[in-house]
Amino acid sequence: MEFTFLGTSAGTPTKSRNVTGLALSHGGPKHWYLIDCGEGTQHQLLRTHHSVMQLQAIFITHIHGDHTFGLPGLLTSASMLGRTAPLYLVAPRPVKTFIEAAIGNSDSSLSYELRFVDSEAENFHWEDDSLSVTAVPLSHRVSCRAFVFTEKNLERQLVRDRLEADGIEAGPAWGRLQQGDDVVLEDGRLARCDDYTRIARKPRKVIVAGDNDQPDLLLAACTGVQVVIHEATYTQEVSDRVGPWPQHSSAAQVARFAEAAGVPNLVLTHFSSRYQFNPDAYPHIGEIESEAKGIYRGNLYLARDFARYTLGKDLIFNATEHL
Repeated sequence: MEFTFLGTSAGTPTKSRNVTGLALSHGGPKHWYLIDCGEGTQHQLLRTHHSVMQLQAIFITHIHGDHTFGLPGLLTSASMLGRTAPLYLVAPRPVKTFIEAAIGNSDSSLSYELRFVDSEAENFHWEDDSLSVTAVPLSHRVSCRAFVFTEKNLERQLVRDRLEADGIEAGPAWGRLQQGDDVVLEDGRLARCDDYTRIARKPRKVIVAGDNDQPDLLLAACTGVQVVIHEATYTQEVSDRVGPWPQHSSAAQVARFAEAAGVPNLVLTHFSSRYQFNPDAYPHIGEIESEAKGIYRGNLYLARDFARYTLGKDLIFNATEHL
């Protein structure tokens, strides 16, 4: 499971950071999903190995422009490149209206079916062969969600001792059992997959949150989660000065939540454009990191554009590369 940050700035881009976008790869080398699509996301993708032709679904946390303004361009570019496979757009209802208006009023069309799924629907759930996705309502100026991605179809291991003890010899039946099928044997017996295989590891589970000023809303969803990706728009001092209206989290708020929830890996993103990576600049992005580290004792990461992270089957989370 691989994550590539396409934009880590809040509200407006900076010279070094685009607005929000995140690519999640899972289920194959070219099988990927997009979470949020700020302006310029398709340009950012050109610097990665991701292609809109293999994109499986787009998940939009909320309607604000720094999370959606890249959608019309990306969708129509996919059409111009010849995409024909259907594409899921999982988003709040106003996003559907926005896309229909943008395409309908720009002499544009799509060469593929755009399958809209309402992320605000009661008991929302979406899945494909690789991932199961649920949503958690957050606290922001508009309706906003966090998406919980849970791995499906974990590989099975044969319980060889039991197979041999029951006289089931190695052969095609073993392969079908390992693939998750029940098998009728040549002697008429039914060999159930659950009796002769086991899943030897835990599923990978990740939360990607949209804008949110109450991180504790995610506490219940954090059971079994290995990674939480959450905004930290300000330090607490700046947050107090700005006031509550923007409804964003400070680094301290997110750190307290993650520490209380026992989250092993926390990735902060969506930094106000006032924060810079230049060591001579003020305010510096390191202030956010220092504030969070003073509270949270797990593995802390500050996302940067084009930073890539992997979550292995062993549940170890690592930074792999930065372009």
